[in-house]
Amino acid sequence: MGIPVRIDETLYEQAKIQARAEHRTIAGQVEFWAMIGRTALDNPDLPIDFIQDLLIVLAEGKVNSTPFNHPSRL
Repeated sequence: MGIPVRIDETLYEQAKIQARAEHRTIAGQVEFWAMIGRTALDNPDLPIDFIQDLLIVLAEGKVNSTPFNHPSRL
C-alpha cells in the first residue's frame, strides 16, 4: 500500500522524465532514488555508480546472471 507524500514540483518533474526513460512509475523512480541515497549513506566508501549498478543487479535476480568462473579454476 502506498502513502501519499508531498515532494517539490521540480523533483517530481525530474522523476517523471527519468521514470519514463527507465520504464518505471514516478513513484518507483523516487523509491529507487531513495534506496540509492539510503545505501550511499550507509556505505559512504562506495561510489554512487557502483551502488546503482548493484541495486539493479540485485533486482534482476539470478535469472539474468552469469556465474563467475575464475580463470585459474577452469
